[in-house]
Amino acid sequence: MLKKEIIGLMSGTSLDGLDMAHVEFIFISNKVNYKLMKTSTVAYPKDLQEVLRKVNTLKIDEIQILNKKIGAFFAEQVNLFISSHQISKKNINAIASHGQTILHQPENGFTVQIGCGSTIAYLTGINVINDFRSLDVIAGGQGAPLVPIGDYDLFESKADSFLNIGGFCNISLKKDNVIHAFDICPGNLPLNHFAGELGHDYDPNGKLAKQGNINNVLLKTLNSLAFYSKKGAKSLGTEWLDKNFYTKFDKDENPKNILRTICEHISNQIINCLNENQLNSVFMTGGGVRNKFLMSLIRDGYKGEIVVPNEETIDFKEAIVFAYLGYKYLLNESNTLSSVTGAKRSLCSGVFHKPGY
Repeated sequence: MLKKEIIGLMSGTSLDGLDMAHVEFIFISNKVNYKLMKTSTVAYPKDLQEVLRKVNTLKIDEIQILNKKIGAFFAEQVNLFISSHQISKKNINAIASHGQTILHQPENGFTVQIGCGSTIAYLTGINVINDFRSLDVIAGGQGAPLVPIGDYDLFESKADSFLNIGGFCNISLKKDNVIHAFDICPGNLPLNHFAGELGHDYDPNGKLAKQGNINNVLLKTLNSLAFYSKKGAKSLGTEWLDKNFYTKFDKDENPKNILRTICEHISNQIINCLNENQLNSVFMTGGGVRNKFLMSLIRDGYKGEIVVPNEETIDFKEAIVFAYLGYKYLLNESNTLSSVTGAKRSLCSGVFHKPGY
């Protein structure tokens, strides 16, 4: 029996905060079992959130300062998490941190997630593994998605496929017993963006979108974006939204109509993906699952079964999986899938940081 305890940290592109999951992994009889011990979500302080929203305007030195600040924030929250739940630090083998993505350009050979690993390690006194994506990009991959290996190792019995609606929508599925995964389309990021124009951080249950009307010309334009005809490994980033998505909107359009049209667009792309791949069931997680209006649109068009797990799994699956990537790193096992990312080979990816004392 091989047991390790990892704290997984996930901070997504929607900038809603930091998810923390304390996970115990036990390897028994050629199978990994996990136990979710404790969880917590902490919102970003407004000052950090505002800086992250305009990160593309920052200078190099300002980004480095932000990198350290995010690392210090992560470390502070982990220390509070450990203290409040009375977790023994000596039992934690590592913190596995996704970091905050600020640049994602695999076509140019790089992806950047900030949240300084050395800062987290020093301030917590715990080993840290971060920067899980860069090595895959160096090997010719997209550096994303990384969650599929956890989907199938930890949740395979739940459904045929796994879909997460976060800042972007991504899916894991199998073809001829080989795992494939890719980003489908934008998700909460543009919905939160246009909800912001109406004075909301997000659109609760899709109520604002439900009040709007579909702009069919805009919908056709969005559904015709070149990304959707691309096959194989593919991923999206905020740069793509700025260049290819937000540029399609008329500034004079009613934000509720935009939200309604984006919901229709997201549901169109998800339904097309699920039905075209003839998937009988899908395990759905992420904040978008709480958008009742969006989920109703998907249910209306998808022919198979939608499996929605318990609240903790909806909210913390990605933090659980990044803890698992850290677990596999400590065992010196591959934690990426070349069939998913398009890299030359599967890799044991990540960067290890010791506290130094």
